[in-house]
Amino acid sequence: MSVTTTTPPSGPTWQRFTPAERLARYAVYLVAVMALVWSVRNVSIIPEFLYDAHTQMADLLTRMWPPDLSYYPTTVHGALIETLHIATLGTILSIVMAVPIGLMAARNIVPFRAVNEFAKLILVASRSVNSLVWALLFVAIFGPGALAGTIAIAFRSIGFVGKLFAEAVEEASPGPIEALTAAGASWPALLLKGYWPQVQPAFWSIALFRWDINVRESAVLGLVGAGGIGLVLDTAMNFFQWTRVATILLAIFAVVVLAEILVTQIRKRLI
Repeated sequence: MSVTTTTPPSGPTWQRFTPAERLARYAVYLVAVMALVWSVRNVSIIPEFLYDAHTQMADLLTRMWPPDLSYYPTTVHGALIETLHIATLGTILSIVMAVPIGLMAARNIVPFRAVNEFAKLILVASRSVNSLVWALLFVAIFGPGALAGTIAIAFRSIGFVGKLFAEAVEEASPGPIEALTAAGASWPALLLKGYWPQVQPAFWSIALFRWDINVRESAVLGLVGAGGIGLVLDTAMNFFQWTRVATILLAIFAVVVLAEILVTQIRKRLI
């Protein structure tokens, strides 16, 4: 009895990556390693400070314990409320300014490339400057206080809110817009009846998320004189009142956690 063997047909062998793609991946890995080495070599690390860092941390925590809770009602509470006001007013002001700029940046709303690029330039400029730098600028203009902090938060938030809002508008379905246009709807009607129902969930998510971020950022603006609890924190640190510093840090942590819970609950009800 003879046994016949069949040779499987020869064909192309499947490979996950082509040789060019593998070479590109290795090049990316090499660039990443080189950038990491370059960064480490250019960071000024003082070995003497690094060796006893754990000792210094333990000593600092010992000085901060127990927190001076009696300091909270007299000073910290008022500064904390001011911080929340800065974050809230700054967010509202940023939305008022960011929505028109976001509409200008949306290509399906304003079909003029020059206007789109100008609006995007404003959004990029807002995001490229840190909130502390904005605060320093407005402290020089308006003087120290909550006003400078509020405007700094607003200008910092324009880029974030405007960019995400413009992207949400551009992703709107064209079907309802075409139907309204065929029915002879005006441009304001297109915005209110065509675009707004589609971007409303994204808008509220963006606004709530930005307010949550601004609560964190406004907590440190006082370090440059822009009001809020950061000013109280800076004063306590300058006078080495570490038990008061612990109280302030605990208050900031509690507010951040409560803000996160509040934003989550509101988002569940609105979206």
